Amino acid sequence: MKKTFLNGIFKENPTFALFLGMCPTLAVTTAAFNGVGMGLSTMAVLICSNIFISLLRKFIPEKVRIAAYVVVIASFVTVVEMALKAYAPAVSESLGLYIPLIVVNCIILGRAEAFASKNGALASAVDGLGMGLGFTLALTIIGSVREILGAGTFFGISLFGESFQPVTIMILPPGAFLTLGIIVMVINIISAKKKGADKVA
Repeated sequence: MKKTFLNGIFKENPTFALFLGMCPTLAVTTAAFNGVGMGLSTMAVLICSNIFISLLRKFIPEKVRIAAYVVVIASFVTVVEMALKAYAPAVSESLGLYIPLIVVNCIILGRAEAFASKNGALASAVDGLGMGLGFTLALTIIGSVREILGAGTFFGISLFGESFQPVTIMILPPGAFLTLGIIVMVINIISAKKKGADKVA
């Protein structure tokens, strides 16, 4: 269970390792708040759909499994969307169209096919939690970097005062690609050094 949980955060991080869910990753991470909101919404859908698909895996016909997975995922996305509109309207308004688009997020459908359809409910829930936290962490990091450099704030709190000159490109689409690329580069460098050290040892 521990390995399954940590797998989604580090080794198979949906964003930094598998490069899944790039649409919301690049579109909504203009601020750390958006990253957290999108990540937690996706995690809720991921956990619930993983559990449900795992419980029904023996009853879903092979020929219609993908269609069945999409129906299950869409149902939970609708619940999350309605909950956000009712209890967190600011998050719902900020994320807009990208909440319904969770339905076609490759992370959720991928975990349903690769893990939930082959494992028990508890293991699937843990996998959903790990992948969801990994996705949330990635979006929050990218959103934080872009917000700090592009607006001089962190979760809406001013960090540098009025004299700060924001790097406007960071809150524009090119800023998302630059931030993601630099973070992935740093992760790859650290991973390569760690593998080199392990070989020497």
